[in-house]
Amino acid sequence: MKSPNILFVISDDQSFAHTSFAGSNFANTPAFDRVAREGVYFSNCIAGSPGCAPSRSSIVTGRYPWQNEQSGQHASAWLKKYVPFIDVLDNNGYVTGRTGKGVAPFQYARSPEDSLWRTTDAGGVDHSGIRYKDDKEGIEGYAKGVSGLDYYENFKYFIEHVKKDQPFFFWFGASEPHRAYEKGSWKRMGKKLEDVEVPAFLPDNDEIRGDLLDYAVEIEWFDQHLGKILKYLEDIGELENTIVIVTSDNGKPFPRAKANAYEYGIHVPMAVRYPTAFPGGRIIDAPLSFVDIAPTILEIAGASPEGMMPIAGQSFLNILTSEDNKIKGRVMDYALSGRERHSSSRYQNWGYPQRAIRSKDYLYIWNMKPERWPAGAPQKYDPKDESKLLPMHGIGSDGNYIPQSAYTDIDDCPTKTYLLEHHEDRDIKPYFDLAVAKRPEFELYDIQNDPACLENLVGKAEYIDVEKRLNEALVLELKKTQDPRVVGPDQDVFDTYRRYSHNRNFPSPK
Repeated sequence: MKSPNILFVISDDQSFAHTSFAGSNFANTPAFDRVAREGVYFSNCIAGSPGCAPSRSSIVTGRYPWQNEQSGQHASAWLKKYVPFIDVLDNNGYVTGRTGKGVAPFQYARSPEDSLWRTTDAGGVDHSGIRYKDDKEGIEGYAKGVSGLDYYENFKYFIEHVKKDQPFFFWFGASEPHRAYEKGSWKRMGKKLEDVEVPAFLPDNDEIRGDLLDYAVEIEWFDQHLGKILKYLEDIGELENTIVIVTSDNGKPFPRAKANAYEYGIHVPMAVRYPTAFPGGRIIDAPLSFVDIAPTILEIAGASPEGMMPIAGQSFLNILTSEDNKIKGRVMDYALSGRERHSSSRYQNWGYPQRAIRSKDYLYIWNMKPERWPAGAPQKYDPKDESKLLPMHGIGSDGNYIPQSAYTDIDDCPTKTYLLEHHEDRDIKPYFDLAVAKRPEFELYDIQNDPACLENLVGKAEYIDVEKRLNEALVLELKKTQDPRVVGPDQDVFDTYRRYSHNRNFPSPK
């Protein structure tokens, strides 16, 4: 039997709701829709983290971010011992490659002599040499801000010059829809403000709607490249022997989404297509965890995880090969997610540790340091004069937001600027508080009726049993996976890991 090819496709910062297959009216994604329609769509896929580096670490190791030391943390070092499944495929008859963003941002070794760090990206060997020619109107008249990489042409080059006669594993890692965006690109792309669905945790006005449309423009750029790749594989007769997996690393880059363990931060699109062996046209509602991807791909390839650190996830190949939605064997009751440090956003690079457990109907969050600011400190030192504090909330004397000056776990963007510059307005303050205010230690949400995660159900009599069940399941799994925040001995070890990206200086919370 011919081994199947595997195409793994991952966007950067895309929430579950923003595909046309999921019902979005303002993000048109025909390529993703095809994979979902002809394949298996997982309606409750939960990312390993609401931030990119730890989430991608979870994908390639089959382990939760808190199990991977520095190699599960944003902008820290990748240790050699955390072997990704891609290396195993390399040793089991697959030709592997990648274009675009891999498992990043991490600090990799600068030379082979470095004894502890991995030298190459854990997402595989890079094939990203083919680029678009930039012009003043953006890539080929498209939006400014999208990557200059021609993902499709780089994939085509890999197939024609690298693959040869072996099965392939290829990682297509888009940089979209990561910020920054070209503000107002939606106007040139023919989009309409009235088509936008604004989530209930953001104010509904033209500024926010326009920002969401610019986000959709970048999603569609990513989807266009996926469409080109699918057509190319079809044209050369390889599509039906290629398992196509499409997802995103975490939720959209907006306040209370990315870098938050809420629904729009950890719930991502997920579809798998392989009509040869995976009956299509199915929707699986059971929660799926990112730690389950590595063991599934290894089982597909007939490869042992030998050499990898112990895998926490379980293969869901039996679900993919099922004839219907009646899952035999393993039933996924829960999926877990967690975060520590995202950007440099607090005193001494402290993070905001969260652990979350998601059932089909409920999301339970443990904010382990509720005394810290969830979106980052509201005030920081001036990088030009570090004896001087910038104003609270980053709002200058002219009433305008000073870029990168407050709540820096939220990507700077028009939506963030609007919330900060209007935070004293009576109608806007509730949204500002949702984004940046301190939170209780525990939160529980009925995500079927409250996907915006606005009503915390912790302590309400009718939900006591749900709260207890999810708490016990979460703590049990954290103990089983030896989370230092729970089992020690150094519960704050994550705050001590060196950050290799830009650092900011914040006042002591004391």
